[in-house]
Amino acid sequence: SLSLSLSLYPKQSLVLSSQVSFHLVKTMSYVPPHLRNSIATKTTSTTTLDTITDHYTKLNPHFSHLHQSNIINTTTTNNNNSSSVFSNAARRSSGNLPSPMTLAVPDTVFPQWKPSERVLSLKPEQIEEVCLRLNVDVTVASDSSPASAPIESFTDMCLHSSIMKDIAFHEYTRPTSIQAQAMPIALSGRDLLGCAETGSGKTAAFTIPMIQHCLAQPPVRRGDGPLALVLAPTRELAQQIEKEVKAFSRSLESFRTAIVVGGTNIAEQRSELRAGVNVVVATPGRFIDHLQQGNTALSRISFVVLDEADRMLDMGFEPQIREVMRNLPEKHQTLLFSATMPVEIEALAQEYLTNPVQVKVGKVSSPTANVSQILEKVSENEKIDRLLAMLVEEATQAERSGHPFPLTIVFVERKTRCDDVAEALVAQGLHAVALHGGRSQSEREAALRDFRNSTTNILVATDVASRGLDVTGVSQVVNLDLPKSMEDYVHRIGRTGRAGSTGQATSFYTDRDMFLVAQIRKAIADVESGNTVAFATGKVARRKEREAAAAHREASIALSKLSLMGPTAINIEDKYRYMIAPSMIKKEGEADGAWDD
Repeated sequence: SLSLSLSLYPKQSLVLSSQVSFHLVKTMSYVPPHLRNSIATKTTSTTTLDTITDHYTKLNPHFSHLHQSNIINTTTTNNNNSSSVFSNAARRSSGNLPSPMTLAVPDTVFPQWKPSERVLSLKPEQIEEVCLRLNVDVTVASDSSPASAPIESFTDMCLHSSIMKDIAFHEYTRPTSIQAQAMPIALSGRDLLGCAETGSGKTAAFTIPMIQHCLAQPPVRRGDGPLALVLAPTRELAQQIEKEVKAFSRSLESFRTAIVVGGTNIAEQRSELRAGVNVVVATPGRFIDHLQQGNTALSRISFVVLDEADRMLDMGFEPQIREVMRNLPEKHQTLLFSATMPVEIEALAQEYLTNPVQVKVGKVSSPTANVSQILEKVSENEKIDRLLAMLVEEATQAERSGHPFPLTIVFVERKTRCDDVAEALVAQGLHAVALHGGRSQSEREAALRDFRNSTTNILVATDVASRGLDVTGVSQVVNLDLPKSMEDYVHRIGRTGRAGSTGQATSFYTDRDMFLVAQIRKAIADVESGNTVAFATGKVARRKEREAAAAHREASIALSKLSLMGPTAINIEDKYRYMIAPSMIKKEGEADGAWDD
């Protein structure tokens, strides 16, 4: 008998070999997890070909023509030879995705890159001096070879001439810290775990080495999968990355990039992918959709970037990421970038990165020192009125001085509130637009376009804009509603004060925000005194933070009741005791407003 594992989605055909036996050829290969155990087809020697023919005719009408033209033939004597091939495929399908078996997949080329002689001649103490100047921390495993030295000049990186031409065209004169250290590591072919402040230029840090890698590969043919894949958490970030890829490949006529995100026409994406592209920039969910539909394949991917990986895990994309990573060709290079380094990211890196070089630039996961932070207590009912008054006053001052209104992002908690606030601002004569997940892709793109070119001065957004969104010249951030965690707060205010500029962050808070406000105040004090700002990040940390905030509110209620009852002795549960500091215990007769939940 012949055990055959068949994908339900890919475009496939059977072709004749010189020994008259047949081989399964899959140009697109992906089987959804929930279908893998149900697709093995049992056949006998007398019905094998008919069963296969019927199945493939359903998948691909062109197969019927191939069969009728006698292109495909087989005999019972071939079953023994073919059985081993298909049995292996069946065994693979029970666990991981079946490996793509394409016609003559070219070998991946990992070019031997070398920097300039000037860089090669640097002494260890000189390299250490450069790292200190760039504020770069590089870590490698004790049994791994040393990391490539940081390079402070694009010329010394010995890049492809077309890339150098585009770097000059866009007036990039000097690499940023993350670019200076991450690019040589990536160009050398090593896996990288990168952590950098917001606005550090990390997109170019992986984009340029990725393009250089693709240029060393055999040409992409129609029906081939991409050479490189970038996964990002949101449509907006994916669009920014695609824009950067195109910026540094503009001189390469045959270099093609596809963006694969939800909210846009999947048919157009399908055509683009099947035509063959060098780079795919995608959100995980939509990329899996295309794999399932047989529109692309993993068989030629040799360069992978996971950008804003912590955010992708937060959004629940870990299963999709793992599906892709564990089914890539054995030889590939992986770059993982994350604004924070929670335990979940460390686990992901340990599983899918091979002897990675870890690069940290600046104080990761901390409020940037060049953002002035203001906390203002406002009741919930007065928040919008206070916001309107503040922004109208700023608009008046800008008009008097002849300066443009400063670009401002207003963060709110819910989509409906987002629209309401934007409408209220427009009613006051201000130029505002809403950005949230409930708007169509074209509306989101239009909102960002208008904000980037300053047609609109105020962007009212949910947390869809809190990470990865790089808009030049944002002067201030306003948290109309504070987020639930310190990590999200840091990402929000990181939209201003980018690339060395200064900015301002104003946050309105109520009694329910007191736990987070205490953390923010401590962080501000630490920044002002030059101390390191440290706090845990990731899903587990945020859950514990929510639990602590809830306990804090309960403790506040208990204290409020205690003060109302006067000197009567009250037993307070042990879980509250550590929260009761002398400064928190109110004197008899003191107002209760500060402790209401």
